[in-house]
Amino acid sequence: MARTKRKVNPVLPVAVQAEQPRRIYQVGGYARLSVEDSGKPGADTISTQRELIQSYIDGQPDMRLYDLYCDNGRTGTNFDRPEFERMMEDVRSGKVDCIVVKDLSRFGRNYRETGNYLERIFPLLDVRFIAVNDNFDTLTAERTQDGYIVPLKNIMNAVYSKDISRKILPAISTKQQKGEFIGSWAAYGYQKCAGNAHRIEPDPETAPVVREIFSLRLTGMSYQRIARTLNEQEVPSPGRYLCLKGAAKCESYANSRWTIASVKKVLTAEVYLGHMVQGRKRSGFSEGKKPYYVPESEWVIVRDTHEPLVDEETFRAVQKMAVEASSAYKERLGCHDALGTIPNILRGLIFCADYGRPLVRYKCLYLLYPRSRRWVYSCPLCHRHHHRPPTRGPEPLQVRVLKVFSFLFPPTLFCTNNNRYWLF
Repeated sequence: MARTKRKVNPVLPVAVQAEQPRRIYQVGGYARLSVEDSGKPGADTISTQRELIQSYIDGQPDMRLYDLYCDNGRTGTNFDRPEFERMMEDVRSGKVDCIVVKDLSRFGRNYRETGNYLERIFPLLDVRFIAVNDNFDTLTAERTQDGYIVPLKNIMNAVYSKDISRKILPAISTKQQKGEFIGSWAAYGYQKCAGNAHRIEPDPETAPVVREIFSLRLTGMSYQRIARTLNEQEVPSPGRYLCLKGAAKCESYANSRWTIASVKKVLTAEVYLGHMVQGRKRSGFSEGKKPYYVPESEWVIVRDTHEPLVDEETFRAVQKMAVEASSAYKERLGCHDALGTIPNILRGLIFCADYGRPLVRYKCLYLLYPRSRRWVYSCPLCHRHHHRPPTRGPEPLQVRVLKVFSFLFPPTLFCTNNNRYWLF
């Protein structure tokens, strides 16, 4: 009988194949509500979504919670949501590689954009996605040449949203025609009546501020000066007042201040005459459009529905001043056309380092030198939130680079409130 070859050398140890280390996912939990959290028992609240997500992650040995992202009072028909954007920034920077939501509708109701994230963006970024109540996990989900087996669910979510929108529109229109208030918050200076949320009454804390604004304007004070005066007196702006009262939870409102726009909004609102003015903006979702403003002729105005804060004579005098100021401004337009202009070649190329928004170009004219003008780039959000420039020190590289641009394109002056830029 022939000898068989030994397959194992008894002298040399057999190499044991090392086990592959288990991947630990850094999870971002995402919660969303279309209507701001009411906190009512039994309702689908942000807290219940957070608890469900936290409980699910705690039961998974391959998951570690990195952060929870909550968009309260944000529609699911688009992805323009601050906390969602913050989550995606963490995804792009590699801090989060798994997203957990309660169900697909909490992630989004627009089936096209939702499908784009599930089919393209998340696979490209190597991100795992889990919808707990829908038993959907991209790690184990069946995938065909056409993608994951979830488009029907997304389409149903989108159709459901549009159907609900169509059904509630007639009811909302009926309430508006009756002069009933249907907004989330009453106009600054008013509050909802305790016994009837569809009626408003003067707010004893803010109604005097509205009257003072009209009085200051009648003295000839400019919008900017009125805003500065209110800020110096530490009078809470409309947004900040809502936060202080607990009516709004948006962080951008908490630090808001009086601006020219907020002063103008008060001085032009007919609600202070005792008239209910609604229907100025439409969502457009049921029509397959983006939200849009309607002309004044289509507004729903019902007169004498509540107590006025200013009389008709005062209100009309203020409107007349606004018309005269607008006419004077239009007359000045074009008076500097002889100076010429240059194309805005940096449009969409320079961004604010704080907010990531494109810088806007403004023309600066010098009264002492009529033939001199400068182009200044500034961030509107920095201006709105009154960011102050840091103390002067060594110029950062970005500022030196911008000086090169200024040399190449005189007479362009690049500056913002914080002296920091992103160049692409």
